[in-house]
Amino acid sequence: MAGRSEKFMVAPDEAGTRLDRLLAMRLPEHSRSRHKALIQGGYVALKGATIRDPGQRVNAGDTIAVELPRAVESPITPQRIPLDIVYEDDAILVINKPPGLVVHPAAGNWSGTLVNALIAHCGESLSGIGGEKRPGIVHRLDKNTSGLMVIAKSDRAHRALAAQFADHGRTGALRRGYLAFVWGALDRPSGTITKPIGRHAHARDRMSVRQDGRTAITHWELRERYAGRTETAVASLLECRLETGRTHQVRVHLAAIGHPLLGDKTYGSGFLTKANQLGPAAREEVETLGRQALHAYMLAIKHPLDGRHLEFRSELPDDLIRLRRSLGAQGTPDDRKSLGLPKA
Repeated sequence: MAGRSEKFMVAPDEAGTRLDRLLAMRLPEHSRSRHKALIQGGYVALKGATIRDPGQRVNAGDTIAVELPRAVESPITPQRIPLDIVYEDDAILVINKPPGLVVHPAAGNWSGTLVNALIAHCGESLSGIGGEKRPGIVHRLDKNTSGLMVIAKSDRAHRALAAQFADHGRTGALRRGYLAFVWGALDRPSGTITKPIGRHAHARDRMSVRQDGRTAITHWELRERYAGRTETAVASLLECRLETGRTHQVRVHLAAIGHPLLGDKTYGSGFLTKANQLGPAAREEVETLGRQALHAYMLAIKHPLDGRHLEFRSELPDDLIRLRRSLGAQGTPDDRKSLGLPKA
């Protein structure tokens, strides 16, 4: 299907530039890799002749013509799955992901995923990621983690958001906050976990702390303690802030310091008998929770196109509200002050 055509002349200060880099500068709505694919596909002409070498150097006064085909339909089947949309515009979509929803189709989950739902919801508003009408996933939440996610709807938004997540908020607006119900009572009000994370040596679907892993940093603050059948605190609520974004980072780090998440059968299986120390109501909630007690409650980003600072908050979902109540928390479950969380 026909798209649009662009034609321009190389300026004197652009002489000597690689063709794919020049196109990325002149047509920033698409990535350099997308322009490379267009060149190799025969969609770019230099001085009237089709050229397929992305590394071709250009000269001042050269004319360049680009045919930009319409984004092709994604091979992923759109599915009408309800979405809790927090914010949406032409560039991005912020959703509150429920527990149990897989983000991307893969072996064992080819349908019923967030991406299936996004393709159905966004429809024609997806302008194309890499030449395909699909949402741009720049970060993920585990299947059984709930909370906030941002998704790009265009190539340009995807690149800008990806850069923010790659920077991990060191120089920009990106911030991510999690609420984590963990076993045990921590011995101080706050701390930082700095332990490298890599693929588990034997269980390839798991991560672990490894000396040869990638740098991973998690900051935590204690928000609440919960007593068991005795006066001893048997569980706690932490607020965690990520300085890096490794797979399963919060789960692996909290388990590594001896405080795994309630309900985490992958990284907290050795703590299952801890439930015996809880009261009857709390024990039942933990045993029927069916997932790790982790919620991505806060997300702050810079808008990828207009630069606005955006911050989103998500209250605890119903299953974690019930868990918190059963553990003996006081106050209303949506009262941010009762959780000791900073105001937006």
